[in-house]
Amino acid sequence: QVQLVESGGGLVRPGGSLKLSCAASISIVRLLVAGWYRQAPGKQRELVAVLTTSSTTYADSVKGRFTISRDNALNTVYLQMNSLKPEDSAVYFCNVRDLLGRPYWGQGTQVTVSS
Repeated sequence: QVQLVESGGGLVRPGGSLKLSCAASISIVRLLVAGWYRQAPGKQRELVAVLTTSSTTYADSVKGRFTISRDNALNTVYLQMNSLKPEDSAVYFCNVRDLLGRPYWGQGTQVTVSS
């Protein structure tokens, strides 16, 4: 079982930045995949960014603005979000898959981009 705790969400003006953190209860080197998804009201949950052992993938809507990274020593995955837009407002969820491919989700952190 893997517990994930997200933090770093909040209210920010358009053009601003936020950095989300996802702290895992196990060593993240034991994870196949780590990523971030988001869900806005009335919309389906969508992929934002995913990091595997060999690649990084971003949604087209965030390319060039968001960066996913990991700190193995802290067992934490990050999402740096720059040039935020109102359409980035959503609940952001951390998602990981362990070596058996089992998925785990965090509880989510709210990001609101508004003037």
